[in-house]
Amino acid sequence: MIASRFNLVLLALLTASRAEPVQLSGIYPELAFFNNEGECGTGAVVPWADRLWVVTYAPHSPTGSSDKLYEITPGLEQIVRSESIGGTPANRMIHPETKQLFIGPYAIDADREVRVIPYSKMYGRPTGNARHLTDPAGKIYYATMEEGIYEVDVKTLAITELWRDEQLKDGRKAKLPGYHGKGLYSGQGRLIYANNGDHAKSALTDPATPSGVLAEWDGKSGDWQLVRRNQFTEVTGPGGITGNASAAEDPVWSIGWDHRSLILMCLHGGQWHLYRLPKGSHSYDGAHGWNTEWPRIREIGEGDFLMTMHGTFWKFPRNFTPANSAGIAPRSNYLKVIGDFCRWGDRLVFGCDDTAKMEFLNKRAAKGEIAGPQSQSNLWFTAPDRLDDLGPVIGRGAVWSRDLVEAGKPSDPYLFSGYDRKGLHLARAAVSGPVTVSVEIDEKGDGVWKKVREIGLEGGYCWTDLSDLKGAWVRLVSSAPIDEAMAVFQFSNEDRRGESADPIFEGLARSGDSDLRGGLVRARSDNKRTLALLATKDGDETGAYELGADLKLRRSEEADLAAHTRKHTAIPQGGLVQDAASILYTDDKGRRWRFPAHGPAEASRLGDARICREVATERDLFHAGGTFYELPAENAGGFAKARAIATGDFLVHDFCSYRGLFIMTGIAEGQGKGNPHIIRSEDGLASLWAGAIDDIWKIGKPRGRGGPWKDSAVKAGQASDPYLMTGFDRKSLVLTSARLVNITAEVDLNGDGHWVPYRTFEVNGTETHDFPAAFQAYWIRFRSDKDAELSAQLNYR
Repeated sequence: MIASRFNLVLLALLTASRAEPVQLSGIYPELAFFNNEGECGTGAVVPWADRLWVVTYAPHSPTGSSDKLYEITPGLEQIVRSESIGGTPANRMIHPETKQLFIGPYAIDADREVRVIPYSKMYGRPTGNARHLTDPAGKIYYATMEEGIYEVDVKTLAITELWRDEQLKDGRKAKLPGYHGKGLYSGQGRLIYANNGDHAKSALTDPATPSGVLAEWDGKSGDWQLVRRNQFTEVTGPGGITGNASAAEDPVWSIGWDHRSLILMCLHGGQWHLYRLPKGSHSYDGAHGWNTEWPRIREIGEGDFLMTMHGTFWKFPRNFTPANSAGIAPRSNYLKVIGDFCRWGDRLVFGCDDTAKMEFLNKRAAKGEIAGPQSQSNLWFTAPDRLDDLGPVIGRGAVWSRDLVEAGKPSDPYLFSGYDRKGLHLARAAVSGPVTVSVEIDEKGDGVWKKVREIGLEGGYCWTDLSDLKGAWVRLVSSAPIDEAMAVFQFSNEDRRGESADPIFEGLARSGDSDLRGGLVRARSDNKRTLALLATKDGDETGAYELGADLKLRRSEEADLAAHTRKHTAIPQGGLVQDAASILYTDDKGRRWRFPAHGPAEASRLGDARICREVATERDLFHAGGTFYELPAENAGGFAKARAIATGDFLVHDFCSYRGLFIMTGIAEGQGKGNPHIIRSEDGLASLWAGAIDDIWKIGKPRGRGGPWKDSAVKAGQASDPYLMTGFDRKSLVLTSARLVNITAEVDLNGDGHWVPYRTFEVNGTETHDFPAAFQAYWIRFRSDKDAELSAQLNYR
């Protein structure tokens, strides 16, 4: 052990003057993590003993895997610890009394000595740690993803099994609903456990399937108590990674969701309190729980905490309780898949899940058949204020979603602060008389509610602008029972991006450029750890190249790499159809979706362009008409829950992820000189762009024009194709008809096919309509009351 410590000290001295490795957008390719499994996610990232400690995980490995424990020095030297046994770990806790970090199956002391708890003694996928209820100085709890609960002696690492992992036979089982455990914490005399999945077959396809659980145990009784049957992930408190300082009094928080919205639970004074928050992304919505990693609430040295949940970075007050609930606010939306994060020095470090060998359930024809890469992920280093400069904030969610609402019973409180534009959709299934819905506001977050507005729901639907109202939380109260009630909030902040792309994209090919460099790209398998590029010049192949961790693009010496890349990275044919009206895509279920086009259609001299690809584990980007869209997996809503991210004038040929970087091809030779994001080969015949996936917000504000009809022969009463509205800012509509018709615009409130009539327009010639600034919906479609030749075109600016 002394020799081992000496060697580590010697290594630190030898690398003290080592130059910082190459990086782009805060991603250091040399720090990438690889394994031999179907996925390589980052489970935990913790500063400890003057180092940064990281564990990665495989998808389902309760007895170990090829994953490692990593020690990263202040000079960004990556040390792979020889004690590594892998598995599926995402747990971490600092035990102050013994000055140890427990991370994965490892205990690390202040001298960086590592002890290992073998999976033969503590079986399962470790997902959380918590301070012990009766002996916090001598023991800690471990929880597995299948509800195994263990007691660990912090000095001897002796194991006592309290609840047997569900994958093992016999023994005392927790028998909680749901599975796929995520969070563990203790406080107020109870151990609290959360899971976010379900074994029901419908959970694989329907995100509205009942799933997950939040549960508690007093440490003595023979059963767990159910708190709430929903999907939950993080469980923590103001003590964070070390546990609550005043365990009997400090609050405990848990974050989760259902098909309506995000859910925040707070245990305070022995009672649980529920709040709802908007969703920024739907890529996490699968009821099986697989495509949500480990959202966290963590201290980042800014007073308030940082929360990650459903694609939003949130400001979370460290003193949150029901009596002091103001202060939660969105900071930005993001695309990275984040498993854990921390403050390390003057930067934030995010542990990500970037590139997986397995597609799991995330298959679709738009992506084609691409050979699986080697699973890999990386860290993402950012300045703290960078969190306020990523994606513009949007938030969608409901308090009623086809629910039976009782008269006089308030809805759950829903976050109201932190957004500039706030719209409310109300709808009901049957009209049996007028209903008044009262809007109540908790202005200060102190639990005092005040009625501020009454909305008359005369028919089956109405939309109301609430942007002039201020407060911490909002709730609704109906004057009469409502059957299949809908109350959907659509919030956003002004998108202040312009149409011009950031200079980091200088050099990407545009229409009219000459001497274009394109190519197919793929992160390689078989432990090659390079990126393959089958390069093209003006559409003709120029050879196979490889990109390594040093970000040097070199011609490959492998004779068959070009053929392999051509075959196994092929771009599917015939995915998009652009007609006079807009861009049409038909998905694997035969559903038709229309998207706007930016600029006129033209055949790219780069060849067929990639339209869809997984760019983070179980997260796709869709590229159509110059716009990138976030595209959830089908089990999380698929195309119905797509969101516009950014629009540019670039001719993107292919894109993928590699060592945590986002890669694009389509470069204009001679352009972008001096831009470090443009990487060119020494022979000048190959080039690509590299950066972070969240750089693409800077390509430009989403915009475009189109619609479902353009001089189209329309049948009376027949609904048009749906046309996307989500993610676009300023929206206007132009309707044209050569004869008098009534055209009804219908909107899909929450992306599940629940259409309501927004407004009926009398058209004889041309009618225009500017949507209110706060108006948002997922999709829009149209119906005419007569057969006619019609146009319905929308302009997004």
